Amino acid sequence: MASPATTPSPETDALTTEFIGRRRTVFWLALRAGMLTLLTLGVYRFWMKTRLRRWYWSAIRPGGLPLEYVGDPFEKLLGFLIAVVILAFYIGIVNLLLMFLSFSLFNGNSSAYAVSVVGVIPLWFYAKYRARRYILARTRWRGLRFGLEPGAWGYAFRALMYWALTIGTAGLLWPLMAFRLEQYRTNRTFYGDSRMQQGGRWTGLYRSMVPLFIAAFIAAGALGAEINGHLTGSATLGTIAVLIALYGLVHLRLRSLTYLTNTKSIGGVRLFIAPSTPRVAWILFIGYLLVAICMLPLAGGIAVVVVLLVQSTSDIGTIAGLDLSMIGDVQHWMLVVLGTGLYFGAFLLWTSLSHAFVTLPLLRHYAQRLSIQDPGEIAQISQRPRDETTQAEGFAEALDVGASL
Repeated sequence: MASPATTPSPETDALTTEFIGRRRTVFWLALRAGMLTLLTLGVYRFWMKTRLRRWYWSAIRPGGLPLEYVGDPFEKLLGFLIAVVILAFYIGIVNLLLMFLSFSLFNGNSSAYAVSVVGVIPLWFYAKYRARRYILARTRWRGLRFGLEPGAWGYAFRALMYWALTIGTAGLLWPLMAFRLEQYRTNRTFYGDSRMQQGGRWTGLYRSMVPLFIAAFIAAGALGAEINGHLTGSATLGTIAVLIALYGLVHLRLRSLTYLTNTKSIGGVRLFIAPSTPRVAWILFIGYLLVAICMLPLAGGIAVVVVLLVQSTSDIGTIAGLDLSMIGDVQHWMLVVLGTGLYFGAFLLWTSLSHAFVTLPLLRHYAQRLSIQDPGEIAQISQRPRDETTQAEGFAEALDVGASL
């Protein structure tokens, strides 16, 4: 028998979301997986991402029922290898042609390098769409699969066009870009056999940019004060503008997320989320502060090793009042090994602490502020066929487009 939390009664018009993950658990999970990734020279990272996703997904429980991630690390590894081969062939052939044309037309290779970098941008957008498609295809809730229709090249073309408009208008058309790209993805997303729809209008996103407009106005005032020789006033206004801009970036992300989520629907089912900008800003500030404090001992150790490596033992003398003459007998290779261990240890610790103090609190806040409106219609949704999504997230992994979660 279904629990009351998962079967709405006539009086219940929303399902709330729980988050049951704990910091200690995800810290040790990320630390162990990171160590195995180092020991296997990076091969285990496909298993690491799979384990972390399964843990996070299972901790998020809309209506009391957990999300499920059923991705296969072998799929990810094979997709990565295929993507590397394709990209190596593509980039090699394209770069060869560009070099030939560059030397033929401009007697140099700088033009070829510039065009080559620009030519990778469409692949970056293509990879992001394919990564999203794979993640959705391997995510379930209440036993029903999510899915995303093919359309990676269409997304890449639109992303290039809208980014060009955004840059050309100094960011004023960012709401148009954000809305149209999200609409393209959302209208191709399925839960079971039910298609998701993105409602709303792109102009509704302008409200999320208000703090950034205020910061730009104050920054213009700071520039005017500097031109007129009021350096103290310029510095004060500039500092205020930077602080408001940082807050404005968080506000932009959250308010746009809120607007785009609250105007989505699946059949008769609607989503509602209400994250707090001050709360998220605090999580980011205090989280990264705690991570930095915990990293200080390792950072100090790395600094000492670097000093010992770049100075001869006869010139070291003392550092911070400590007698370091006994270092003269320490072999150079031992310092290299120690420094390498501290370097990779710092990466491991940073990643694990970031999961515990930043990623987990953020996801918990988002989850607890998310609800499903009119959930009675969910019973009418049926299963969808399994999407094979060949190559998995291979291009995203090869191009490192930040598709970790």
